[in-house]
Amino acid sequence: MDARDPEVTRLLQDLSSGQERAADRLFPLIHRELKELASHFLAGERPGHTLQPTALVHEAYLRLAGSEGLQAESRGHFFRLAARAMRRILIDHARARTAAKRGGRLAPLSLDRDPLDPRTEPDLWLLALDEALEALERLDPRRAAVVEYRFYGGMGHAEIARLLGLSVATVERDWALAKAFLHRRVTDGPEDS
Repeated sequence: MDARDPEVTRLLQDLSSGQERAADRLFPLIHRELKELASHFLAGERPGHTLQPTALVHEAYLRLAGSEGLQAESRGHFFRLAARAMRRILIDHARARTAAKRGGRLAPLSLDRDPLDPRTEPDLWLLALDEALEALERLDPRRAAVVEYRFYGGMGHAEIARLLGLSVATVERDWALAKAFLHRRVTDGPEDS
């Protein structure tokens, strides 16, 4: 735990209450951690991705700090919101790339390769994973939070447990169940289709 945590928490409260200058004071205190989070996100992306960690941090922070009524209840909650903002940016980027690659229309997929294999179609895989995670969020927000912290944030079970106020065993169980749900959803598709 960083000695600046109480100041970060106070600035998040100020930001949540609408104090505009809080965002300017908050950013330097959390920039390094946001950049680590962005680097973790981009590590799973395709080689040659046009977004760099710094650009992803700045875009996500602008979305968060500029959003009306940002309500970050805690430092952990803020980083979950930041991870979600980064995920949304990457999803938007993947959608734009997929649309551009296909001329704005869906093209038939080859039967010779798995369209949901992250090695062959990383943008389609990312979109399928995002859709599955949104379905999980509707069913079980806590397990979705564990996935966001673990998969997108690169956090370990102990850190997630501390942030969510859970036992490590509960986080491990949530992670295992969430992974099974996501895998089934990505490989088999929605159950109602």
